[in-house]
Amino acid sequence: TEVTIFDFDKDMYKHLKRYFPIFALPTLLAFLVAFLIPFILGIYLSFTEFTTVTDAQFVGFSNYIAAFTEDNNFLNALWFTVKFAVVAIITINLFSFLLALALTQGLKGTNLFRAVFFMPNLIGGIVLGYIWQLIINGILLPFSADITLNANYGFLGLIVLTNWQMIGYMMVIYIAGINNISPQLIEAAKIDGAGTAQVLWKITLPLTMPAFTICSFLTLT
Repeated sequence: TEVTIFDFDKDMYKHLKRYFPIFALPTLLAFLVAFLIPFILGIYLSFTEFTTVTDAQFVGFSNYIAAFTEDNNFLNALWFTVKFAVVAIITINLFSFLLALALTQGLKGTNLFRAVFFMPNLIGGIVLGYIWQLIINGILLPFSADITLNANYGFLGLIVLTNWQMIGYMMVIYIAGINNISPQLIEAAKIDGAGTAQVLWKITLPLTMPAFTICSFLTLT
């Protein structure tokens, strides 16, 4: 009997699915050790009074009550963090997706552009902060100001820095998501009369939602 491309893809998917736990196990263990367990431990410690982890004493919600009612700095920091998280998630995902979309169109020099956009992610956070502090202060210097003059300067500077560092990394995830879309599906949509905008809105965006979830999670962490 003739073997179709669909049968081949189906058999390959079953073969890969069989070995998926083996490939996912190292990443899952690293996630548990480096993130999930410390995260859960941190939540537990927030309900305790402690000097070290071994002498923690449970005090219930008293720490939270004190933070929300007695410490104005906590509320300001919380609001700043919420604003930063929302703006960072929107901007990073938007620019990452647009770059990934542009670099999956078969343009010349695509691999070079991918490497260039990814390089900022290799620079440490402290070095990045120092570099961008010099850049922003250099821009503000003619106005007799620096990044500490107004909290908005620091907020915008942090958004720019975070975008510059993380867009390339998230772009790679979106590229993987876009490349995973079946060309036959897009071709069938075009044959049915779908335009570029319709393919983007009805196919590309919905099928890259898992990448959006991953990128949003990584941005928050």
